[in-house]
Amino acid sequence: MPSTPRRPTSADDLIVLLAVAREGRYTGAAERLRVNHTTIARRIDALERSLGGRVLVRGAAGWVLTPLGEHAVAAAEEVERAMRGLSPDEPALAGVVRLSATDGFSGFIASPAVAALRERHPGVSLEIVAATRRAAAQRVGVDLEVVVGRPHVHRAEATHLGDYVLGLYASRTLLERRGAPASVDGLAGEPLVYFIESMLQVDALDTARRSTRRMVDAVSSTNVYVHVDATRAGAGYGLLPAFLADRHDDLVRIFPDEIEERLPYWLVCRPEALRQPTAVAFIAALRGRMAEVSDALLGRPSPAG
Repeated sequence: MPSTPRRPTSADDLIVLLAVAREGRYTGAAERLRVNHTTIARRIDALERSLGGRVLVRGAAGWVLTPLGEHAVAAAEEVERAMRGLSPDEPALAGVVRLSATDGFSGFIASPAVAALRERHPGVSLEIVAATRRAAAQRVGVDLEVVVGRPHVHRAEATHLGDYVLGLYASRTLLERRGAPASVDGLAGEPLVYFIESMLQVDALDTARRSTRRMVDAVSSTNVYVHVDATRAGAGYGLLPAFLADRHDDLVRIFPDEIEERLPYWLVCRPEALRQPTAVAFIAALRGRMAEVSDALLGRPSPAG
């Protein structure tokens, strides 16, 4: 008997596949496209029938494209570009970028970067999950991650964004009250403000504590902005990012030639995120912001200062 002819491939079905590829989940694609989960499943099923094979398989971190799916996504991207070209008066870029990053990076780098991007593309928005952790084994729900220290990842792209330094700081009131230590050895037994050691998951941040091992924990927190505020309040000596501490005139850096820990920021991207124009544009904005504040990140006086 003759086989049933395949239905023509729908451009709408291709756009749905593109959303699933970028999100890794049907629910995420449904939110992006403002439809329900059932519609996503139905569209993917229709696309697979029209193409005569599977376009997605379930992986440990969500839905993964098959070779046929990779081919279909390339076509979907062409459809997306064509659709944007039909509306030249609308913003060229629009959509949500989901980022996981440390508190300091989120505030000092990512927020100004997206502000600059939105001046040209107001349809772009950023969702930030602030966390200090190693790169996730499964990055469903985020497009990009920024971590401290070189990550070991699979099915993801990792690139070095740049470095920043930690220094030891004290408030002027603390130094007046206790007196300034004469040497690094004199810091033994002095109060320290830093991360909670038992909860610290990032090896690079743990190693950075080597010069303060003989100090005593006074205030410990998972949030670097708490470190800055506790140090300014005189709770102890803070091991702080220079780019956050140097902005405060009431903080003094102690032993800068002897206590300086240089740490790298790494960007981790899902392959699907690199197909997303908004994510690519945001990465460029991050790099621009990193270059703009490179002196501050490394604790150097600005050329104008």
